[in-house]
Amino acid sequence: MTATPSCPALVRLRPEDNVAVAARDLRAGETLMVDSITLQPTSSIALGHKIALVPIRSGEPIRKFGQIIGFASRDIARGEHVHVHNVRADRFQRDYAFCSEVPPPPQAEEPRYFYGYDRGDGRYGTRNYLAIISTVNCSASVSKYISERVRSSGLLRHYPNVDGVIAITHKSGCAIPYEGPDHQQLERTLAGFARHANVAAFLLVGLGCETAQAWHLLQGGLLPLGRTLPQPTVLTIQECGGIARTVEAGVQAVAEILPRLNDVKRVPIPASQLILATQCGGSDGNSGITANPALGYAADLLVAQGGTVVLAETPEIYGAEHLLTRRAISRAVAEKLLERIRWWEWYVGLFGAEINNNPSPGNKAGGLTTIYEKSLGAIAKGGTTALRDVVLYAQAIHTSGLVVMDTPGYDPVSMTGLVAGGCNIAVFTTGRGSVYGCKPVPTIKVATNTPLYERMSDDMDIDAGVILSRGVPIADVGRQIFEEILAVASGKKTKSELHGVGEEEFAPWQIGPIL
Repeated sequence: MTATPSCPALVRLRPEDNVAVAARDLRAGETLMVDSITLQPTSSIALGHKIALVPIRSGEPIRKFGQIIGFASRDIARGEHVHVHNVRADRFQRDYAFCSEVPPPPQAEEPRYFYGYDRGDGRYGTRNYLAIISTVNCSASVSKYISERVRSSGLLRHYPNVDGVIAITHKSGCAIPYEGPDHQQLERTLAGFARHANVAAFLLVGLGCETAQAWHLLQGGLLPLGRTLPQPTVLTIQECGGIARTVEAGVQAVAEILPRLNDVKRVPIPASQLILATQCGGSDGNSGITANPALGYAADLLVAQGGTVVLAETPEIYGAEHLLTRRAISRAVAEKLLERIRWWEWYVGLFGAEINNNPSPGNKAGGLTTIYEKSLGAIAKGGTTALRDVVLYAQAIHTSGLVVMDTPGYDPVSMTGLVAGGCNIAVFTTGRGSVYGCKPVPTIKVATNTPLYERMSDDMDIDAGVILSRGVPIADVGRQIFEEILAVASGKKTKSELHGVGEEEFAPWQIGPIL
Protein backbone atom coordinates (compact mmCIF):
# COMPACT_ATOMS: atom_id res chain seq x y z
CA MET A 1 0.00 0.00 0.00
CA THR A 2 1.21 3.50 -0.77
CA ALA A 3 1.26 6.41 1.64
CA THR A 4 1.41 10.17 1.26
CA PRO A 5 4.40 11.96 2.83
CA SER A 6 2.32 13.95 5.32
CA CYS A 7 -1.11 13.72 6.85
CA PRO A 8 -3.44 16.50 8.03
CA ALA A 9 -4.20 17.20 11.67
CA LEU A 10 -7.88 17.73 10.82
CA VAL A 11 -10.29 15.93 8.49
CA ARG A 12 -13.34 17.65 7.04
CA LEU A 13 -15.50 14.94 5.51
CA ARG A 14 -17.85 17.10 3.40
CA PRO A 15 -17.72 20.74 2.26
CA GLU A 16 -21.00 21.48 4.07
CA ASP A 17 -19.66 20.20 7.43
CA ASN A 18 -19.22 22.84 10.14
CA VAL A 19 -16.96 20.55 12.20
CA ALA A 20 -13.75 18.69 11.46
CA VAL A 21 -12.33 15.58 13.15
CA ALA A 22 -8.97 15.50 14.88
CA ALA A 23 -6.63 13.07 13.11
CA ARG A 24 -4.26 13.29 16.09
CA ASP A 25 -4.27 14.81 19.55
CA LEU A 26 -4.52 18.60 19.20
CA ARG A 27 -2.88 21.15 21.49
CA ALA A 28 -4.64 24.28 22.67
CA GLY A 29 -3.50 27.31 20.71
CA GLU A 30 -1.68 25.53 17.88
CA THR A 31 -2.40 26.87 14.40
CA LEU A 32 -4.28 24.48 12.13
CA MET A 33 -5.66 24.67 8.61
CA VAL A 34 -8.31 22.66 6.78
CA ASP A 35 -9.94 23.63 3.47
CA SER A 36 -8.39 27.11 3.62
CA ILE A 37 -9.85 27.67 7.12
CA THR A 38 -7.26 28.65 9.71
CA LEU A 39 -8.14 28.14 13.37
CA GLN A 40 -6.68 27.47 16.80
CA PRO A 41 -8.16 24.97 19.27
CA THR A 42 -9.42 26.74 22.38
CA SER A 43 -8.52 23.64 24.42
CA SER A 44 -6.79 20.30 23.97
CA ILE A 45 -8.80 17.99 21.72
CA ALA A 46 -8.23 14.23 21.58
CA LEU A 47 -7.88 12.06 18.50
CA GLY A 48 -11.29 11.35 16.95
CA HIS A 49 -13.05 14.31 18.57
CA LYS A 50 -14.57 17.26 16.74
CA ILE A 51 -13.64 20.94 16.45
CA ALA A 52 -15.89 23.78 15.26
CA LEU A 53 -14.75 25.28 11.95
CA VAL A 54 -17.11 28.28 12.20
CA PRO A 55 -19.18 29.86 14.96
CA ILE A 56 -22.34 27.80 15.56
CA ARG A 57 -25.34 29.40 17.25
CA SER A 58 -27.44 27.69 19.88
CA GLY A 59 -30.06 25.50 18.17
CA GLU A 60 -28.22 25.31 14.86
CA PRO A 61 -27.46 21.86 13.41
CA ILE A 62 -24.04 20.27 13.74
CA ARG A 63 -23.05 18.72 10.41
CA LYS A 64 -20.63 15.84 9.82
CA PHE A 65 -20.65 13.44 6.84
CA GLY A 66 -22.73 16.18 5.20
CA GLN A 67 -25.56 15.17 7.57
CA ILE A 68 -27.08 16.45 10.81
CA ILE A 69 -25.54 14.72 13.82
CA GLY A 70 -27.11 16.96 16.48
CA PHE A 71 -27.86 20.53 17.49
CA ALA A 72 -25.83 23.08 19.41
CA SER A 73 -27.12 23.31 22.99
CA ARG A 74 -25.38 26.71 23.36
CA ASP A 75 -23.32 29.06 21.21
CA ILE A 76 -20.10 27.36 20.03
CA ALA A 77 -17.06 29.41 19.05
CA ARG A 78 -14.75 28.61 16.15
CA GLY A 79 -11.94 26.35 17.37
CA GLU A 80 -14.02 25.00 20.27
CA HIS A 81 -14.30 21.33 21.13
CA VAL A 82 -17.70 20.05 19.93
CA HIS A 83 -19.04 17.23 22.06
CA VAL A 84 -21.67 16.21 24.62
CA HIS A 85 -21.18 19.38 26.68
CA ASN A 86 -22.48 21.60 23.88
CA VAL A 87 -24.49 19.28 21.59
CA ARG A 88 -27.91 17.67 22.04
CA ALA A 89 -29.67 15.02 19.93
CA ASP A 90 -33.03 16.65 19.15
CA ARG A 91 -35.42 14.71 16.95
CA PHE A 92 -35.88 16.04 13.43
CA GLN A 93 -37.71 15.07 10.26
CA ARG A 94 -35.74 13.04 7.70
CA ASP A 95 -36.44 12.76 3.97
CA TYR A 96 -36.62 9.04 3.15
CA ALA A 97 -36.73 9.61 -0.65
CA PHE A 98 -37.65 5.97 -1.24
CA CYS A 99 -35.64 4.18 -3.95
CA SER A 100 -34.39 7.48 -5.39
CA GLU A 101 -30.69 6.57 -5.42
CA VAL A 102 -30.58 2.84 -6.21
CA PRO A 103 -27.07 2.18 -7.55
CA PRO A 104 -26.40 -0.22 -10.42
CA PRO A 105 -24.96 -3.62 -9.48
CA PRO A 106 -21.17 -3.46 -9.05
CA GLN A 107 -19.05 -5.37 -11.54
CA ALA A 108 -16.28 -7.73 -10.45
CA GLU A 109 -12.82 -7.37 -11.97
CA GLU A 110 -12.32 -11.16 -11.99
CA PRO A 111 -13.94 -14.16 -10.28
CA ARG A 112 -12.49 -14.86 -6.84
CA TYR A 113 -12.57 -18.04 -4.76
CA PHE A 114 -11.92 -19.25 -1.25
CA TYR A 115 -11.06 -22.74 -0.04
CA GLY A 116 -13.92 -23.97 2.11
CA TYR A 117 -16.23 -26.88 2.81
CA ASP A 118 -18.95 -27.77 0.31
CA ARG A 119 -21.59 -29.52 2.42
CA GLY A 120 -23.31 -30.80 -0.72
CA ASP A 121 -26.65 -29.27 0.21
CA GLY A 122 -26.24 -25.60 -0.66
CA ARG A 123 -24.25 -24.74 2.49
CA TYR A 124 -20.63 -23.62 2.23
CA GLY A 125 -18.49 -23.51 5.35
CA THR A 126 -15.33 -21.70 6.31
CA ARG A 127 -14.76 -23.86 9.41
CA ASN A 128 -15.58 -27.44 10.45
CA TYR A 129 -17.00 -27.71 13.99
CA LEU A 130 -19.09 -30.09 16.05
CA ALA A 131 -21.56 -28.21 18.24
CA ILE A 132 -23.08 -29.32 21.53
CA ILE A 133 -26.19 -27.18 21.81
CA SER A 134 -27.93 -26.61 25.13
CA THR A 135 -31.66 -26.03 24.81
CA VAL A 136 -31.84 -24.39 28.25
CA ASN A 137 -29.51 -22.91 30.83
CA CYS A 138 -30.19 -25.92 33.05
CA SER A 139 -28.20 -28.10 30.64
CA ALA A 140 -25.46 -25.56 29.97
CA SER A 141 -22.94 -27.04 32.42
CA VAL A 142 -23.46 -30.55 31.09
CA SER A 143 -22.90 -29.29 27.53
CA LYS A 144 -19.65 -27.67 28.62
CA TYR A 145 -18.57 -30.76 30.51
CA ILE A 146 -18.97 -32.86 27.37
CA SER A 147 -16.85 -30.49 25.26
CA GLU A 148 -14.21 -30.17 27.98
CA ARG A 149 -13.97 -33.96 28.39
CA VAL A 150 -13.47 -34.40 24.65
CA ARG A 151 -10.78 -31.72 24.53
CA SER A 152 -8.87 -32.99 27.55
CA SER A 153 -8.97 -36.58 26.29
CA GLY A 154 -6.71 -35.81 23.34
CA LEU A 155 -9.27 -37.34 20.99
CA LEU A 156 -9.24 -34.36 18.65
CA ARG A 157 -5.56 -34.94 17.79
CA HIS A 158 -6.70 -37.86 15.64
CA TYR A 159 -9.03 -35.64 13.60
CA PRO A 160 -6.99 -32.74 12.19
CA ASN A 161 -9.76 -31.62 9.82
CA VAL A 162 -12.09 -30.88 12.73
CA ASP A 163 -11.69 -27.34 14.07
CA GLY A 164 -13.10 -28.23 17.46
CA VAL A 165 -16.00 -29.30 19.64
CA ILE A 166 -17.86 -26.26 20.96
CA ALA A 167 -20.53 -25.90 23.61
CA ILE A 168 -23.34 -23.50 22.66
CA THR A 169 -24.79 -22.44 26.01
CA HIS A 170 -26.99 -19.57 27.16
CA LYS A 171 -29.05 -18.20 30.07
CA SER A 172 -32.54 -18.77 28.70
CA GLY A 173 -34.81 -21.62 27.59
CA CYS A 174 -37.40 -21.55 30.36
CA ALA A 175 -39.72 -19.15 32.19
CA ILE A 176 -40.69 -17.63 28.84
CA PRO A 177 -44.16 -17.75 27.22
CA TYR A 178 -44.57 -21.10 25.46
CA GLU A 179 -44.48 -20.52 21.69
CA GLY A 180 -44.33 -16.79 22.38
CA PRO A 181 -41.88 -14.34 20.73
CA ASP A 182 -38.93 -15.27 22.95
CA HIS A 183 -39.49 -19.00 22.54
CA GLN A 184 -39.73 -18.63 18.77
CA GLN A 185 -36.69 -16.39 18.60
CA LEU A 186 -34.59 -18.68 20.78
CA GLU A 187 -35.49 -21.69 18.63
CA ARG A 188 -34.72 -19.71 15.47
CA THR A 189 -31.31 -18.87 16.92
CA LEU A 190 -30.49 -22.40 18.11
CA ALA A 191 -31.62 -23.85 14.79
CA GLY A 192 -29.49 -21.31 12.93
CA PHE A 193 -26.39 -22.52 14.76
CA ALA A 194 -27.34 -26.19 14.33
CA ARG A 195 -27.76 -25.89 10.56
CA HIS A 196 -24.86 -23.46 10.13
CA ALA A 197 -22.48 -24.24 7.29
CA ASN A 198 -19.55 -24.16 9.75
CA VAL A 199 -21.22 -26.81 11.93
CA ALA A 200 -20.85 -30.27 10.40
CA ALA A 201 -22.84 -32.05 13.15
CA PHE A 202 -24.52 -31.25 16.47
CA LEU A 203 -25.87 -32.72 19.69
CA LEU A 204 -28.87 -31.30 21.52
CA VAL A 205 -28.70 -31.39 25.33
CA GLY A 206 -31.73 -30.54 27.49
CA LEU A 207 -32.89 -30.97 31.05
CA GLY A 208 -36.29 -32.44 30.28
CA CYS A 209 -38.88 -30.12 31.81
CA GLU A 210 -37.93 -26.77 30.21
CA THR A 211 -40.04 -24.63 27.91
CA ALA A 212 -37.58 -24.92 25.03
CA GLN A 213 -37.91 -28.67 24.52
CA ALA A 214 -35.58 -30.35 22.03
CA TRP A 215 -38.50 -32.19 20.42
CA HIS A 216 -40.30 -28.90 19.81
CA LEU A 217 -37.23 -27.52 18.07
CA LEU A 218 -36.86 -30.64 15.93
CA GLN A 219 -40.52 -30.70 14.92
CA GLY A 220 -40.76 -26.99 14.19
CA GLY A 221 -39.49 -27.20 10.61
CA LEU A 222 -36.41 -25.03 11.24
CA LEU A 223 -34.05 -27.99 10.86
CA PRO A 224 -34.40 -29.84 7.52
CA LEU A 225 -33.25 -33.15 8.99
CA GLY A 226 -32.69 -36.00 6.61
CA ARG A 227 -32.39 -33.66 3.62
CA THR A 228 -29.62 -31.25 4.42
CA LEU A 229 -28.67 -32.21 7.99
CA PRO A 230 -27.94 -35.57 9.66
CA GLN A 231 -30.22 -36.80 12.40
CA PRO A 232 -28.84 -35.36 15.68
CA THR A 233 -28.23 -37.06 18.98
CA VAL A 234 -30.64 -35.73 21.63
CA LEU A 235 -29.69 -36.13 25.29
CA THR A 236 -32.03 -35.29 28.16
CA ILE A 237 -30.48 -35.16 31.63
CA GLN A 238 -33.60 -36.38 33.41
CA GLU A 239 -33.97 -39.35 31.04
CA CYS A 240 -30.26 -40.22 30.98
CA GLY A 241 -30.20 -40.44 34.77
CA GLY A 242 -28.32 -37.30 35.79
CA ILE A 243 -25.22 -35.29 34.99
CA ALA A 244 -22.54 -38.02 34.97
CA ARG A 245 -24.49 -40.39 32.74
CA THR A 246 -25.45 -37.61 30.33
CA VAL A 247 -21.83 -36.47 30.03
CA GLU A 248 -20.72 -40.06 29.41
CA ALA A 249 -23.37 -40.49 26.71
CA GLY A 250 -22.37 -37.20 25.13
CA VAL A 251 -18.67 -38.06 25.00
CA GLN A 252 -19.51 -41.42 23.45
CA ALA A 253 -21.72 -39.78 20.84
CA VAL A 254 -18.97 -37.30 19.92
CA ALA A 255 -16.42 -40.11 19.57
CA GLU A 256 -18.72 -41.85 17.13
CA ILE A 257 -19.38 -38.71 15.07
CA LEU A 258 -15.82 -37.33 14.77
CA PRO A 259 -14.56 -39.79 12.11
CA ARG A 260 -17.33 -38.64 9.74
CA LEU A 261 -16.53 -34.98 10.38
CA ASN A 262 -12.85 -35.50 9.66
CA ASP A 263 -13.55 -36.99 6.24
CA VAL A 264 -13.69 -33.63 4.47
CA LYS A 265 -11.33 -31.46 2.43
CA ARG A 266 -11.27 -27.79 1.56
CA VAL A 267 -12.15 -27.16 -2.08
CA PRO A 268 -12.32 -24.01 -4.24
CA ILE A 269 -15.66 -22.26 -3.76
CA PRO A 270 -16.78 -19.03 -5.49
CA ALA A 271 -16.66 -15.94 -3.27
CA SER A 272 -20.38 -15.56 -4.06
CA GLN A 273 -21.01 -18.17 -1.33
CA LEU A 274 -19.63 -15.95 1.42
CA ILE A 275 -22.14 -14.29 3.74
CA LEU A 276 -20.31 -11.49 5.55
CA ALA A 277 -21.38 -10.25 8.98
CA THR A 278 -20.35 -6.64 9.58
CA GLN A 279 -20.16 -5.41 13.17
CA CYS A 280 -18.64 -2.44 14.98
CA GLY A 281 -17.98 -2.37 18.70
CA GLY A 282 -16.14 -0.04 21.02
CA SER A 283 -16.48 2.59 18.28
CA ASP A 284 -14.75 5.97 18.31
CA GLY A 285 -14.73 9.17 16.29
CA ASN A 286 -12.51 7.56 13.66
CA SER A 287 -14.77 4.55 13.05
CA GLY A 288 -16.79 6.34 10.39
CA ILE A 289 -13.65 7.77 8.77
CA THR A 290 -11.27 4.81 8.54
CA ALA A 291 -12.30 1.24 9.40
CA ASN A 292 -16.00 1.40 8.54
CA PRO A 293 -15.61 2.99 5.08
CA ALA A 294 -12.72 0.59 4.37
CA LEU A 295 -14.92 -2.36 5.36
CA GLY A 296 -17.64 -0.87 3.18
CA TYR A 297 -15.23 -0.88 0.24
CA ALA A 298 -14.48 -4.56 0.90
CA ALA A 299 -18.22 -5.21 1.19
CA ASP A 300 -18.77 -3.72 -2.26
CA LEU A 301 -16.04 -5.99 -3.67
CA LEU A 302 -17.79 -9.01 -2.17
CA VAL A 303 -21.20 -7.97 -3.51
CA ALA A 304 -19.59 -7.56 -6.94
CA GLN A 305 -18.62 -11.24 -6.66
CA GLY A 306 -22.26 -12.15 -5.99
CA GLY A 307 -21.75 -12.48 -2.25
CA THR A 308 -23.87 -11.25 0.64
CA VAL A 309 -23.10 -8.48 3.14
CA VAL A 310 -25.21 -8.10 6.26
CA LEU A 311 -25.54 -4.81 8.14
CA ALA A 312 -27.08 -5.08 11.63
CA GLU A 313 -27.48 -3.12 14.90
CA THR A 314 -30.75 -1.32 14.16
CA PRO A 315 -30.30 1.18 17.06
CA GLU A 316 -27.04 2.14 15.33
CA ILE A 317 -28.79 2.65 12.01
CA TYR A 318 -31.22 5.03 13.73
CA GLY A 319 -30.66 8.53 12.39
CA ALA A 320 -29.08 7.26 9.18
CA GLU A 321 -31.93 5.10 7.88
CA HIS A 322 -32.85 7.76 5.32
CA LEU A 323 -29.63 7.00 3.46
CA LEU A 324 -30.54 3.32 3.21
CA THR A 325 -34.17 3.89 2.12
CA ARG A 326 -32.81 5.83 -0.85
CA ARG A 327 -30.83 2.74 -1.90
CA ALA A 328 -33.62 0.20 -1.30
CA ILE A 329 -34.56 -1.82 -4.38
CA SER A 330 -38.27 -1.35 -3.63
CA ARG A 331 -40.59 0.68 -1.44
CA ALA A 332 -41.51 -2.58 0.33
CA VAL A 333 -37.89 -3.20 1.38
CA ALA A 334 -37.55 0.39 2.61
CA GLU A 335 -40.76 0.12 4.61
CA LYS A 336 -39.48 -3.08 6.26
CA LEU A 337 -36.53 -1.08 7.57
CA LEU A 338 -38.68 1.80 8.78
CA GLU A 339 -41.04 -0.63 10.51
CA ARG A 340 -38.10 -1.92 12.55
CA ILE A 341 -37.04 1.66 13.35
CA ARG A 342 -40.54 2.46 14.61
CA TRP A 343 -40.58 -0.78 16.61
CA TRP A 344 -37.37 0.24 18.37
CA GLU A 345 -38.80 3.66 19.23
CA TRP A 346 -41.79 1.89 20.80
CA TYR A 347 -39.67 -0.78 22.50
CA VAL A 348 -37.26 1.56 24.28
CA GLY A 349 -40.18 3.78 25.28
CA LEU A 350 -41.69 0.88 27.25
CA PHE A 351 -38.76 1.19 29.65
CA GLY A 352 -38.60 4.97 29.77
CA ALA A 353 -35.40 4.95 27.71
CA GLU A 354 -34.25 6.71 24.56
CA ILE A 355 -32.28 5.30 21.66
CA ASN A 356 -29.82 8.14 22.20
CA ASN A 357 -28.74 6.42 25.44
CA ASN A 358 -26.41 4.84 22.89
CA PRO A 359 -23.48 5.88 22.36
CA SER A 360 -21.89 4.26 25.40
CA PRO A 361 -19.50 6.08 27.76
CA GLY A 362 -16.58 4.47 25.92
CA ASN A 363 -17.92 5.64 22.56
CA LYS A 364 -18.21 9.17 23.90
CA ALA A 365 -14.68 9.06 25.29
CA GLY A 366 -13.58 8.16 21.77
CA GLY A 367 -15.29 11.21 20.27
CA LEU A 368 -18.81 10.05 19.36
CA THR A 369 -21.38 12.56 20.58
CA THR A 370 -24.87 11.39 19.48
CA ILE A 371 -26.53 8.30 18.08
CA TYR A 372 -26.94 10.15 14.78
CA GLU A 373 -23.19 10.58 14.45
CA LYS A 374 -22.55 6.98 15.48
CA SER A 375 -25.13 5.63 13.02
CA LEU A 376 -23.89 7.67 10.07
CA GLY A 377 -20.44 6.20 10.61
CA ALA A 378 -21.74 2.71 11.36
CA ILE A 379 -23.73 2.20 8.16
CA ALA A 380 -20.55 2.81 6.14
CA LYS A 381 -19.64 -0.82 6.99
CA GLY A 382 -22.31 -2.00 4.55
CA GLY A 383 -20.78 -0.26 1.55
CA THR A 384 -22.60 1.59 -1.20
CA THR A 385 -24.65 -1.06 -3.02
CA ALA A 386 -28.44 -1.37 -3.19
CA LEU A 387 -30.34 -2.50 -0.09
CA ARG A 388 -31.97 -5.75 -1.17
CA ASP A 389 -33.71 -7.09 1.95
CA VAL A 390 -34.44 -6.60 5.65
CA VAL A 391 -34.75 -9.68 7.88
CA LEU A 392 -35.65 -10.37 11.50
CA TYR A 393 -33.21 -11.37 14.20
CA ALA A 394 -31.59 -14.77 13.46
CA GLN A 395 -33.75 -15.21 10.36
CA ALA A 396 -32.13 -17.28 7.61
CA ILE A 397 -30.62 -15.06 4.92
CA HIS A 398 -31.43 -16.09 1.36
CA THR A 399 -30.83 -12.83 -0.54
CA SER A 400 -27.48 -11.92 -2.06
CA GLY A 401 -26.19 -8.36 -1.96
CA LEU A 402 -26.68 -5.93 0.94
CA VAL A 403 -29.11 -7.09 3.63
CA VAL A 404 -30.07 -5.52 6.97
CA MET A 405 -30.76 -7.80 9.95
CA ASP A 406 -32.68 -6.34 12.89
CA THR A 407 -30.48 -6.77 15.96
CA PRO A 408 -29.61 -4.78 19.07
CA GLY A 409 -26.37 -2.84 19.08
CA TYR A 410 -24.85 -4.98 21.85
CA ASP A 411 -22.09 -6.89 20.08
CA PRO A 412 -22.49 -10.47 21.41
CA VAL A 413 -26.26 -10.39 20.95
CA SER A 414 -26.02 -8.85 17.49
CA MET A 415 -23.34 -11.25 16.27
CA THR A 416 -25.27 -14.24 17.64
CA GLY A 417 -28.19 -13.26 15.42
CA LEU A 418 -25.95 -12.72 12.40
CA VAL A 419 -24.33 -16.13 12.76
CA ALA A 420 -27.72 -17.79 13.27
CA GLY A 421 -28.84 -16.15 10.03
CA GLY A 422 -26.05 -17.94 8.17
CA CYS A 423 -23.07 -15.56 8.07
CA ASN A 424 -19.96 -17.70 7.59
CA ILE A 425 -17.33 -14.95 7.96
CA ALA A 426 -17.29 -11.74 10.04
CA VAL A 427 -15.41 -8.45 10.16
CA PHE A 428 -15.56 -6.45 13.39
CA THR A 429 -14.30 -2.85 13.48
CA THR A 430 -13.29 -1.26 16.77
CA GLY A 431 -11.84 2.04 17.93
CA ARG A 432 -11.60 1.43 21.67
CA GLY A 433 -10.35 -2.13 21.49
CA SER A 434 -12.89 -4.97 21.50
CA VAL A 435 -11.46 -8.47 21.94
CA TYR A 436 -14.50 -10.17 20.46
CA GLY A 437 -14.44 -13.62 18.83
CA CYS A 438 -17.27 -15.89 17.74
CA LYS A 439 -17.24 -19.64 17.26
CA PRO A 440 -18.08 -21.19 14.84
CA VAL A 441 -17.48 -18.12 12.64
CA PRO A 442 -14.00 -16.55 12.34
CA THR A 443 -14.01 -12.84 13.16
CA ILE A 444 -11.48 -10.43 11.64
CA LYS A 445 -10.94 -7.38 13.86
CA VAL A 446 -10.02 -4.05 12.28
CA ALA A 447 -8.62 -1.19 14.37
CA THR A 448 -9.84 2.31 13.50
CA ASN A 449 -6.67 4.04 14.71
CA THR A 450 -2.99 3.16 14.70
CA PRO A 451 -2.33 3.77 18.44
CA LEU A 452 -4.96 1.14 19.24
CA TYR A 453 -3.50 -1.31 16.73
CA GLU A 454 -0.01 -0.90 18.17
CA ARG A 455 -1.25 -1.18 21.75
CA MET A 456 -3.36 -4.28 21.07
CA SER A 457 -1.55 -5.90 18.15
CA ASP A 458 -2.12 -9.37 19.61
CA ASP A 459 -5.89 -8.86 19.18
CA MET A 460 -6.22 -6.70 16.06
CA ASP A 461 -5.91 -8.27 12.60
CA ILE A 462 -5.75 -5.13 10.47
CA ASP A 463 -4.81 -1.48 11.12
CA ALA A 464 -7.21 0.82 9.27
CA GLY A 465 -5.75 3.74 11.21
CA VAL A 466 -3.08 4.06 8.51
CA ILE A 467 -5.71 5.94 6.52
CA LEU A 468 -5.07 8.86 8.88
CA SER A 469 -1.62 8.10 10.32
CA ARG A 470 0.03 7.40 6.95
CA GLY A 471 -2.40 8.73 4.38
CA VAL A 472 -3.15 5.29 2.91
CA PRO A 473 -6.23 5.44 0.63
CA ILE A 474 -9.46 3.90 1.92
CA ALA A 475 -9.60 1.74 -1.22
CA ASP A 476 -6.20 0.19 -0.42
CA VAL A 477 -7.26 -0.75 3.10
CA GLY A 478 -10.58 -2.00 1.75
CA ARG A 479 -8.78 -4.31 -0.65
CA GLN A 480 -6.58 -5.51 2.21
CA ILE A 481 -9.71 -6.38 4.21
CA PHE A 482 -11.23 -8.18 1.21
CA GLU A 483 -8.10 -10.28 0.69
CA GLU A 484 -8.05 -11.08 4.42
CA ILE A 485 -11.68 -12.21 4.20
CA LEU A 486 -10.74 -14.70 1.47
CA ALA A 487 -7.65 -15.87 3.37
CA VAL A 488 -9.51 -16.38 6.65
CA ALA A 489 -12.39 -18.10 4.86
CA SER A 490 -9.75 -20.44 3.45
CA GLY A 491 -8.45 -21.39 6.90
CA LYS A 492 -6.12 -18.63 8.09
CA LYS A 493 -6.59 -18.17 11.85
CA THR A 494 -7.73 -14.80 13.18
CA LYS A 495 -6.26 -13.31 16.34
CA SER A 496 -9.39 -14.18 18.31
CA GLU A 497 -9.17 -17.80 17.10
CA LEU A 498 -5.54 -17.99 18.19
CA HIS A 499 -6.70 -16.87 21.65
CA GLY A 500 -9.48 -19.47 21.64
CA VAL A 501 -12.18 -16.82 22.11
CA GLY A 502 -15.71 -17.49 20.93
CA GLU A 503 -17.87 -19.80 23.04
CA GLU A 504 -18.89 -17.46 25.87
CA GLU A 505 -20.03 -14.89 23.32
CA PHE A 506 -23.13 -16.85 22.30
CA ALA A 507 -25.91 -14.54 23.55
CA PRO A 508 -29.42 -14.91 22.07
CA TRP A 509 -31.57 -11.78 22.21
CA GLN A 510 -34.36 -11.99 24.79
CA ILE A 511 -36.99 -9.31 24.29
CA GLY A 512 -39.79 -10.20 26.69
CA PRO A 513 -40.48 -10.93 30.37
CA ILE A 514 -39.00 -13.72 32.47
CA LEU A 515 -41.98 -15.46 34.04
